[in-house]
Amino acid sequence: MTFSSPYGEIEIPNISITDAVFGGLTEAELGRVALVDGPSGAETTYAELRGQVLAIAGGLAARGIGVGDVVALHAPNVPAFVAAFHGILRAGATVTPVAALSTAEDLARQLQDSGAVLLLTVSPLLPNSGPGAEAAGLAKDRVIVLDGAEGYASLRDLAGGGHAAPEVSFDPATQLAVIPYSSGTTGRPKGVMLTHRNLVANVLQSNPAIGLDAHDRVLAVLPFTHIYGLTVLLNLALRERATLVTVPKFDLPEFLRIIQDQRTTAVFVAPPIAVALAKHPIVAQYDLSAVEFVLSGAAALDSSLAKAVGDRLETLVLQGYGMTEMSPVSHVIPRDRPDIDRGSIGALVANTEMRIVDIETGEEIGRPEAGRSLPGELLIRGPQVMVGYLNNAEATSATLEPDGFLHTGDIVEIDADGQVFVVDRLKELIKYKGYQVPPAELEALLLTHPAIADAAVVALPHEEAGEVPKAFVVLQENASLTAEEVVAFVAEHVAAHKKVRAVEFIDVIPKSSSGKILRKDLRGRDAG
Repeated sequence: MTFSSPYGEIEIPNISITDAVFGGLTEAELGRVALVDGPSGAETTYAELRGQVLAIAGGLAARGIGVGDVVALHAPNVPAFVAAFHGILRAGATVTPVAALSTAEDLARQLQDSGAVLLLTVSPLLPNSGPGAEAAGLAKDRVIVLDGAEGYASLRDLAGGGHAAPEVSFDPATQLAVIPYSSGTTGRPKGVMLTHRNLVANVLQSNPAIGLDAHDRVLAVLPFTHIYGLTVLLNLALRERATLVTVPKFDLPEFLRIIQDQRTTAVFVAPPIAVALAKHPIVAQYDLSAVEFVLSGAAALDSSLAKAVGDRLETLVLQGYGMTEMSPVSHVIPRDRPDIDRGSIGALVANTEMRIVDIETGEEIGRPEAGRSLPGELLIRGPQVMVGYLNNAEATSATLEPDGFLHTGDIVEIDADGQVFVVDRLKELIKYKGYQVPPAELEALLLTHPAIADAAVVALPHEEAGEVPKAFVVLQENASLTAEEVVAFVAEHVAAHKKVRAVEFIDVIPKSSSGKILRKDLRGRDAG
């Protein structure tokens, strides 16, 4: 059975993402504040931002950068990132965003794989970006340090030459706008080829449900180098003429201060931040009354955690779903649908279809008459789906079906009302004596315990059972809990095959910059 979006079809114009964001700026809008640097409060108007984009595009063209070139952008969420990103695109080139926390080896690998001919970075990241660029064969004159560093050209050097933005021509349906890197459903990170049309489509698809407009002040703490931050924050907010408040790194007190001082109305988070909002005592010290909604993405959010955040902040909590290979959004809970379960991933965005298939047989799963369906893998089709993996036909064919449906690698269930719930990642399911145990289900349960601040569950190899669930637990400050008590708590609420069989207390759960639990690091503790 193929499920369709309740939003139906919308027209996707054949334009670049830069034209989609900045095209049609009126005189009144040019004077509006586009960007606020969260730590300092410095403001950039739409007129200033557009001028910076054009100047950077001109400077890049003068350096020979244009259509067919790939430029790496390695920076945290600062206003210069926004100008550099669209400046690169306006010059006709393609951006490969590099996560701020990347090591020199990570960066070198991405530069080489993407074929990047230029790197834009910032001075705090030079200890990694400098050696990484050198290892990838980029000379110093091919590295631009946006905020300046001795021996390198700066953003001022790049944009200050007075060069006009070039005339460029390309087909937005085929021209790559970005090449972010993703592990996909399995394996090492791969370059995801996303065209201008992919990005334009996803911006236009997402907002009927999210509903940003010019009155919004949008908090941007989720990294722009991740497709969630790039599409849903940077591009969507600016296209709707909202004000984007940039936050270069997550620090809870500073995060809360910026929400309070900047009176942000829309706060986009990943589940780890949602946990902090629900549980950390410091939250009560700040005035968060301007927040109209919190939207969580990047990993599954349990309904009980969503309710805890909503109750504490007295605000609306939404959840979205997507992946890099989908630009990224396929589902979101609409702001005007209070009836939708907060633990679900919401409604399909416009122009999008889905199927759910049995992970063993591949047979399609339909909507049940009552309760929830059996778990199955979620497949998505729509104009936001990638064109493929860079230089990797094998991975592309394994992920994209001939009819255009994308294998997400996520296990979901659908209920009688058509609501979809993410159970877990296909590659992360624990197999206990042949039974499937979703770690995310156990993690959500553990987080309901008042003494537990955070938790993660991984597979522990077991001679008889094959694998058993092991919980890594972070306790609340001054809380006391034994491993036996954790095991007993879980056992009270789950079937016998889902019981936690081992517990380890740790100080922090390792997570990526986008909020995903780094299970390989936890499994490595046992291997070590």
